[in-house]
Amino acid sequence: MSAWSEDIGYLRLEDTNTAVPLSVERAEEEIDSLHNGFDSLTFGIRTLDDDRLIGSVGFFDIEWSNRVAWLGMGIGDRAFWGQGYGFEALSLALRYAFCEMNLYRLSLSAIADNARAIALYEKAGFKREGIFREYGERDGRRYDLVLYGLLRGEWPGEPGSKRPRRRAAP
Repeated sequence: MSAWSEDIGYLRLEDTNTAVPLSVERAEEEIDSLHNGFDSLTFGIRTLDDDRLIGSVGFFDIEWSNRVAWLGMGIGDRAFWGQGYGFEALSLALRYAFCEMNLYRLSLSAIADNARAIALYEKAGFKREGIFREYGERDGRRYDLVLYGLLRGEWPGEPGSKRPRRRAAP
């Protein structure tokens, strides 16, 4: 994770906060803090072949009484971009959110010019719900933040969902 924090391009796609590199020690502190709260839960995304950590996916600002949460994810290792890891990780996270955590709604946001993330979220069933116009600034340019939501009944894995499930190949 420390190495990913040195990739300013990745950081600028992942978050709207200031892109700041993390030392190994600070990355470890960040990981520990993610697991100390009642309102967040984060998982590493690892390859099956060699168990290499390539990203993370998690839930934050969980409101258990309302059964809602925000979702965040990123593939930090560029060598694994465009190979389906993001979709697989997101699919597993959605199943976990709706089947294990019993959530009803997930929200997320994406920087408007992050076309790859937006395509991924829409492919997974998220609906565009709004835009924070000119939300942030980078390199003297303003950018929008796009807001997405997914309700349990819209999730393709939910029985009786409003969206047809993909059929497995024979």
